[in-house]
Amino acid sequence: MRYLARFSPIRAIQDLRLFLASRERYELAFLFLSIVLTTLLIAGFVKDSRVERPYKREIVYVENWRADRSDAEIKADQLRGMATRTKLDAMQEKALADRKASFQRVDDKLTSWGL
Repeated sequence: MRYLARFSPIRAIQDLRLFLASRERYELAFLFLSIVLTTLLIAGFVKDSRVERPYKREIVYVENWRADRSDAEIKADQLRGMATRTKLDAMQEKALADRKASFQRVDDKLTSWGL
């Protein structure tokens, strides 16, 4: 503990002040620029590290059916399930088409720049 007792924030600030006073003006400018660039780079990585979940967890319950259902009831249930499935497939196709269109816009812009 005696080792840590020799450290003083006031002496550290004075030492830093003396060190910076002995530097040239361009050295201080490069120091400031390097601190800003490093801070921006680290902030970019921190911001980019947050990833949203691509899906929501849903609880899917298994349906219990009566053993004495008629064929008409079974077909009606299948039609309802098919309608839901068709709706979900259409939403997925629309999302895929939107993503494809956005990539195509980026590709067209890069092509116009000659890349």
